[in-house]
Amino acid sequence: MNILALLTDGFGACGGIARYNRDLVTALAQSAVVTNIAIAPRYGETREPLPRGVVQLAPMADRVRWSARAIRLALSPRFDVIFCGHLFAAPLAAALAALTGKPMWLQLHGVEAWPTPGRAIRKATDRAQLITSVSRYTRQQALRWSAIDPARVCVLPNTVDPRFAPGPAPAALRARLGLGSHKVILTVSRLAAQERYKGHDRIILAMPKILTAHPEAIYLVVGDGDDRARLESLARETGMSAYVRFAGRADAGELPDIYRLADVFAMPSTGEGFGVAFLEAAASGLPIVAGNCDGSVDALAQGAIGALINPRDVGQIAAAIVAALNCGAGNALAGQRFAFQNFAQHVDKIVRHRL
Repeated sequence: MNILALLTDGFGACGGIARYNRDLVTALAQSAVVTNIAIAPRYGETREPLPRGVVQLAPMADRVRWSARAIRLALSPRFDVIFCGHLFAAPLAAALAALTGKPMWLQLHGVEAWPTPGRAIRKATDRAQLITSVSRYTRQQALRWSAIDPARVCVLPNTVDPRFAPGPAPAALRARLGLGSHKVILTVSRLAAQERYKGHDRIILAMPKILTAHPEAIYLVVGDGDDRARLESLARETGMSAYVRFAGRADAGELPDIYRLADVFAMPSTGEGFGVAFLEAAASGLPIVAGNCDGSVDALAQGAIGALINPRDVGQIAAAIVAALNCGAGNALAGQRFAFQNFAQHVDKIVRHRL
């Protein structure tokens, strides 16, 4: 099987979708029934070696040029499957599938699939031979507005990199971040205005109550983006500047150690498709606090891996973080349940029996 992968974020791009795509392509390359994968990304460029049989073309951010290249590639007789890595590109992928007679595989990541989309996207979705969703919640939302046979929509959750595991954090890193002997509440995510649903502001608002129980606590925000200034302003306005550290974006190689220096991971999101950061934190041995109304529920295995609370209730957020700081230990289930080996086996079954 030769696969043409139309991706927004390929190898070398940043963010959760890029990580998911990287893991999925790597797993596909390990399947005995997949021969070659050609990636046509809008974003992402890497000089690192790619998995066996994988070729990634130069990124094309311009939508028109990217679409034109996708058409040229799809018309090549060497591809057997058209993989569409984002719902918003589904009309293009569906048109190419109809033109070439090749099956279309569509990936759903989360919030983009929750509201009812326009007619063109709905029609494109309905003609997919296979849809994979990162969570049951996202699958449920998509089936609400799509007329597709539910049997063609399966859940393929994120996986966690084995680099994330319990261990001591380097003292130099703790000193560089100015953490001293503080207990650390950690959030790792982009600080994007369009992703305010992640709940950084609600943790800042919860800090006074947290400090009443744990005056040594500090909130470490790892990530960067166009919403950082607003969050920094909120910390100043609430008198919490001394208890909130904005560390900026972390290098991928340093991220495992950042988790290791924390005492609890909290991200009370209301719009998470899945939340691979939850898996990374749990695999690192941290207790987790997450919202109970989105794909976070799947990431926390319905509460087996961490605490699920009302993410809009600042009081519940504070109480859950205090309880997590008190207990001081997480559940290592994530490292086993979401191991890459399990993910790769799931992917192999999908390509063998669904395409």
